[in-house]
Parts: sequence; structure tokens; C-alpha cells
Amino acid sequence: MQITRRRLLFAGGAAAAFTAGMYPVLKLDAQGVAPMTATGMNAIADKRPVLRPDQIRFGAYDPHGDFTDQTGVVTEALFLPWEDVDLDSLKLADAYAVERKRNVLITVEPWSWDVNWRLSSDELRRKVLSGEYDKNMQAIAARMAEMKSPLILRWGQEMEDTSGRFSWSGWNPQDYITAYRRMVDITRKAVPGVRAMWSPKGMDGLRAYYPGDNYTDLVGLSVFGLEGYDKIEYGGPQTFAGLLRKGYGLVETFNKPIWVAELGYEGGDAYVRPWMNDVTLNQSDFSSRSSISMTKTCIRGHTISAGRNGVSCAHLASTDDGSFGVP
Repeated sequence: MQITRRRLLFAGGAAAAFTAGMYPVLKLDAQGVAPMTATGMNAIADKRPVLRPDQIRFGAYDPHGDFTDQTGVVTEALFLPWEDVDLDSLKLADAYAVERKRNVLITVEPWSWDVNWRLSSDELRRKVLSGEYDKNMQAIAARMAEMKSPLILRWGQEMEDTSGRFSWSGWNPQDYITAYRRMVDITRKAVPGVRAMWSPKGMDGLRAYYPGDNYTDLVGLSVFGLEGYDKIEYGGPQTFAGLLRKGYGLVETFNKPIWVAELGYEGGDAYVRPWMNDVTLNQSDFSSRSSISMTKTCIRGHTISAGRNGVSCAHLASTDDGSFGVP
């Protein structure tokens, strides 16, 4: 088990130690498109979503500290591999979140961010199912148990995607469900109050990977807007609501709070401006179980950055009173 060398990323840049080579491919490449530059005029310097008093709740994956002093941010998103990582960073991330009264959403990616450390998809699947990686998850869970922030675990996201982007995606559904439940059980044993987020990408076939109501406190989706890709795939620009609608419809019947755990947008000003405005709006198109928060930079690559200069991200969460708004 190797979980010691690199530090995870979290808001404020307190532990931002990774190389560009760890994520050499833009996130949207998983949809079958080579990296593209934005089209059209690019004069907007700050691409963060528009904040408004009546917005739905807002969170951020913020390694550059763009939202350090931002009021109204309720969720701090962390991403970490379960190999080749310094878990002491979780203590610093927790202190940062506690100071700002934020929840913490932890996405655990079951691999190393160093491509030279990664196993084949089949080898990873066999080792996870045999229990060889239990110690990795137990080590993370033990550190989570020391945290004071309200915690959400998101393990092995976008599992129904068959593009090959992630080593754990495209497994036989029952194998994935078994692995997911195993990791949730390990975490709940150490952290009884943790909430589990099952987080498909929002594609056809996702329903086969549903791990069951007892293992799903929240459902997460991914929504990506890239102007160049939209022109190829759809013939023109797409909206946030339009791209969310399919995945939302596929998971709505599970009757769980729905989050957009990853949302990114990039393009020219005319493309980006509507996304900036719409992702924090109360959305009447969706059912009463949803609201939005921004959680992470979804296009991870060395040409696009977080916050003011790059991609913004959001999540949907449920409301208690049946309105599309604050959860």
C-alpha cells in the first residue's frame, strides 16, 4: 500500500502539490473529444458563477483560494487518490472548512494520480474485490474519523462511463456495486455519521450500477459544457439545464437528493456567460428534490484552471420543504 508521497488538493492552496503530468488529458476527453481551445471572443476574466441572495446553496473545489473569503459557500470539495497521497492534508482541509463552517465532500479515486502507478482496469477490479485495497480505504476512513466537519464520501465516480477515462469505470455492474458497498461499509464503520454519495456521470446504463437505497444517501451527476464539443456533438451551444436533464431523468426515480457533483464550462464569452448566470439559479425545470452548489473544477488539465480564470462547478442537493432551493 502506497499512500504517503503526494498531498491532496483542497481550497486555499494549502496542499497543492501535483504535477501537470498527473492530469495531462482534459476531463471532457472522456466524451471522446481531443482537447480544444475555446472558440469566440474571450474577454471575461472571472468565470465564477454569478452569486445572488436567493441562489441555491453553493460549494467549491478551490485549490487556488478564489472562494476563501466568499460568504455563502457551504461545501468544500476535496479530491484524493487512495495511493501515493499524504493523508495529513485532510487535517489541514478540515481546519480550513471548520473555520468557514463548511461541509466537506471527499471524492476518493481508487488509483494513483501518477499514471506510472496505475493498474489495468481488470487488475484493479480483482484486487479491490479480493480485499487487497481495504487497507487503503481504512487509512482514509481513519483520518476522516478525526475530522470535525460534516462529511460526504464519493467513491469511484462516473462508473457507467465506458470511455476508459477511469480504471474503475465500465466494470460489470455487480462487481462495481460490490466494490462500492465494500468501501462504504469500511467508511461507515470508522465514521458513523458520514453520508455516501453514489455519483454516476449521467449516461445511459447508469441505473444498472445503483448500489441500493441503503448505500445511497445522495446521488451525484456530472454536467460538462464545452463549446467546441457542443458544436461537434449537438451542432450548437448547449445550456446547463439542457445537459442536466437526461441524467436527472435517469436518477430521479431513486427518490434521493440529487447533486451535480461535477460541472464545468469553457468557451467564448457568449457561451460562458449564460452558464455563469444559470448554474446558481433556482431551476423550475427540475423536481422539488434539488438545489445547486458549486463543487469542483471539472476539466482538470494544465490549460484550464479553477475559479476566476477557468471552469466552475456545481452540485444539486435536496430540499426539506419541497422547493428547488436551499437544501
